[in-house]
Amino acid sequence: MRVPLSWLREYVDLPAGTTGRDVQAKLISAGLEVETVEHVGAGLQGPLIVGQVLTIEELEGFKKPIRFCTVDVGKANGSGEPQEIVCGARNFAVGDKVVVILPGGVLPGDFRISARKTYGKTSHGMICSARELGMGDDHDGIVVLPPEHEVGTDAIGLLELVDDVLDIAVTPDRGYCLSLRGVAREAATAFGLPLSDPALIDVPGPKEGGYPVQVSDPAGCDRFTARTVTGVNHEARSPIWLQRRLQKVGMRPISLAVDITNYVMFEVGQPLHAYDRTRLTGPIGVRRAEAGEKLTTLDGVERVLDAEDLVITDETGPIGLAGVMGGAHTEIADSGVDSGTSEIVIEAAHFDPVSIARTARRHKLSSEAARRFERGTDPQATAAAAQRAVDLLVLLAGGAAEPGVTDVAVPAEPRTVAMPADHPDRVAGTAYGRETVVRRLQQVGCHVTGSDDLVVSVPSWRPDLAFPNDLAEEVIRLEGYENLPSTLPKVPSQRGLTDSQLLRRRIGRALAGIGYVEAPTYPFLGAEVFDALGLDEDDPRRRTVRLANPLYDNEPALRTTLLPGLLGALRRNDGRGTHDLALFETGLVFHPKDGAGSPPRPPVDRRPTAEEIAALEAALPDQPRHAAVVLAGAREPAGWWGPGHPAGWADAIEAARTVAREAGVELILRQDHHAPYHPGRCAAFYAVAPDGTELLIGHGGELHPRVTKALGVPERTSAMEVDLDLIEFAGAGKRPAGPRVSTFPVATQDVALVVAADVPAAEVETALREGAGELLESLRLFDVFTGSQIGEGRKSLAYALRFRAHDRTLTAEEASAARDAAVARAAERTDAVLRS
Repeated sequence: MRVPLSWLREYVDLPAGTTGRDVQAKLISAGLEVETVEHVGAGLQGPLIVGQVLTIEELEGFKKPIRFCTVDVGKANGSGEPQEIVCGARNFAVGDKVVVILPGGVLPGDFRISARKTYGKTSHGMICSARELGMGDDHDGIVVLPPEHEVGTDAIGLLELVDDVLDIAVTPDRGYCLSLRGVAREAATAFGLPLSDPALIDVPGPKEGGYPVQVSDPAGCDRFTARTVTGVNHEARSPIWLQRRLQKVGMRPISLAVDITNYVMFEVGQPLHAYDRTRLTGPIGVRRAEAGEKLTTLDGVERVLDAEDLVITDETGPIGLAGVMGGAHTEIADSGVDSGTSEIVIEAAHFDPVSIARTARRHKLSSEAARRFERGTDPQATAAAAQRAVDLLVLLAGGAAEPGVTDVAVPAEPRTVAMPADHPDRVAGTAYGRETVVRRLQQVGCHVTGSDDLVVSVPSWRPDLAFPNDLAEEVIRLEGYENLPSTLPKVPSQRGLTDSQLLRRRIGRALAGIGYVEAPTYPFLGAEVFDALGLDEDDPRRRTVRLANPLYDNEPALRTTLLPGLLGALRRNDGRGTHDLALFETGLVFHPKDGAGSPPRPPVDRRPTAEEIAALEAALPDQPRHAAVVLAGAREPAGWWGPGHPAGWADAIEAARTVAREAGVELILRQDHHAPYHPGRCAAFYAVAPDGTELLIGHGGELHPRVTKALGVPERTSAMEVDLDLIEFAGAGKRPAGPRVSTFPVATQDVALVVAADVPAAEVETALREGAGELLESLRLFDVFTGSQIGEGRKSLAYALRFRAHDRTLTAEEASAARDAAVARAAERTDAVLRS
């Protein structure tokens, strides 16, 4: 919203010398986002005056038409003689009043004017266009003024060329600030000055004889005011002051009737629409469109209407999209047309914000009117806005207001909010006191009654004030956010993070510590990603929870796995030149619950009961928390220290082990076939539950080549995904303990065991740990060998076993006995043979 300071002063008597920067600082302190202050006409210097063209001589022999003019500038040039000026514009004639800048003047942009010889003549000044004066981008011709302005008049003041314009980014909850009325109210409060409300004018009540209106959808339109003006001079033009104010707020002047409706919209905040009464057939109606109906809007586009669109109609059908844009059939005729509009019907209505917002987005038609309606306008301002437009049409176009007034309104009680008087104090953590709270709420426009418990009647232009916290925010912002004390919240004792939250934090720190970067992704996906992952048709991950109102049509479902989002992030980063990637995410996945049904609608006037909360939870999908990683490129870079290490399936599996260790869980690994992983490089992760059963908690490995190609990620990309809820259950609240440091030396024993090729190394390792007993400090697989030396279908696994006691130095016999016990248990469990 652009707010000219000169216009704002009409409603707030700001102190002399107050600049746009001063107003900006005050409004920012009051909570408005004033982005910039534009100094219109900065650097402009006169003499810039009104002149009258006396003669025009067409100069021949040049590539473009050139005119040599004499212009009467009065006494502005010191001599009173006509000023000789060369000009290339063609849109003026002898006798026209124009804007002339004389030598010595400076136009915006530091364009200095001096007498100079051009096209064989000497030009003593310049006849100015709108763009040269900073009035707009129109450079097709010079500015032609109405004939009533006297020669020699200062054009800087006449055209209001010097001004400060504030550009305010209006947030959705402050739609009332999309008007000079709303911004003026904030400025008056900020400066402690009275407000001259432009909506406080005498308005006649409903009278018979007004243009007939039939509202068939009172939920979509709860108020509709119609006024008629006849005898309008369709040749009348918008005066300069009206055009300049519209130009400063960013609107292009069009015609007097349209300019007046736009002017009142920016002044009061109530969008208006003007109809040519001679083009209306029968009563004006408000209803929902019929699916398939068509309407050509003012922009010349034929639109196919939706059944949810709210439309304005007459007996011929739709004549406008309510609150968005009028129809071309009933628009005001241009003044240049011989049969220009002389009878105008003014519409001022209040429409449902949600309906207007959906219609504007459905038809991709953003208009100034829709911006205001979708944020909520003042239903009590329709009559005042219509009256203001009628008054301007009578004043500027010589029209006559018909006595009939149509005002269709749905009865509505004033909105009230109950609030303890000390509620803002408790929200802000400071003491304002009842008097301050009441005074600030009254400045907002509220009517306040009560002592300790206040009953606040909310003004009609503030639909965003619905709860006590909304009122508290108004008090706090007007008192100044910068005045709030810096106080720390008082946290009750015996509170803190839950075990689950602590576990998730430890997991995140552990993964970050081994080189992974957290990459949270959106939880939405489309069905085509399951085909890219190579999931079977009966894979449970294909059963998704669909969103009723998805952000994107191609992603209508909630994720059942974290991998699509992470792989998408990996693809984007790889495509932008970062090829060594290790990403992780922890988050919820969603699985539909059989027989869940639709969730009940909870009440808003009280806390839901335990039964209502249980019903809500029963309708929600299952939402387990997962952790996942993806890797590509180099896990360790190469350099002068030696060769690097490419990321592979072993790194993904080690990430799963890292996650499990933070919960005090040791994983059991088994080879598996599970999409989207390579069948020969995929591991299933198991953990032992407290009751002794094995739980499948996830999978990891290298992605299948077809998957990497379908998703556009690098070859040999690896990944893993585990269920954190199951890991936490298997850990049963255990926390990892720090290692015990012994001062006694370690005894190392190496063993090489020959087993069948299909025996998992994890089973051999488990057997060795069980057999070695408590003296075993660590066990590491350091070699895997296959070949004819050990036989077909066999493999050799070499392990390094470290033994240590915490209270003594182990003897060679003790270490050997522990090793032999470990080998014996491996032989018993896996048929392992000690390799000679």
